[in-house]
Amino acid sequence: MAETDRSAMDAAALLVIDVQDSFTAGPRWEQRSTPDFESNLTTLIDAFRRAKRPVFYVLHSDGDEHFSTSSPLYKLMDFLAPHPDEPLIQKTTRNAFTSTSLLPMLIERGVARIVVTGIQTEQCCETTARVGADLGFDVDFVTEATMTFPIFEHADGTGGQLSTREIMERTEFVLRRRFARIATVAEIVADLGVALPA
Repeated sequence: MAETDRSAMDAAALLVIDVQDSFTAGPRWEQRSTPDFESNLTTLIDAFRRAKRPVFYVLHSDGDEHFSTSSPLYKLMDFLAPHPDEPLIQKTTRNAFTSTSLLPMLIERGVARIVVTGIQTEQCCETTARVGADLGFDVDFVTEATMTFPIFEHADGTGGQLSTREIMERTEFVLRRRFARIATVAEIVADLGVALPA
């Protein structure tokens, strides 16, 4: 679909994927990408609220001790404060659709366009964008409102390494024109047609 043919923002929803304290455990948190992640994401949430468009939050659980539902780190990061009408969804798959009720919730709200943000850029965010596109949604991928960490070739941190810049660049290359529009925070806010405080 041509980018000029995309669904209007009055059919859009914001997905905030896996922005949870689980990621702060261990040394890799110090190697995170996107220093402005929190402020970029907060700007988008504020814009969607002002436009009266839905915001969905997703938490990921798996066998890692810090991602267990019993872990004290299994919670949204403190800078997020969902409103009562903003669902919090729990998933056990890399994408936000397969193990959740997200799809019927989006359909119920008339959503045709999803804006993908969260952690990690090349994993749950990218996978959600791909699946969302295959399900028929127009997808905006806001890289500057995603976060990731360097990837090492081997589990013990040895071998080759992909930097966060390389990871984010690769994700944009594989998603662009196939699965998603790569968008900036400013572009999404402009699409929503809302005025934010200076």
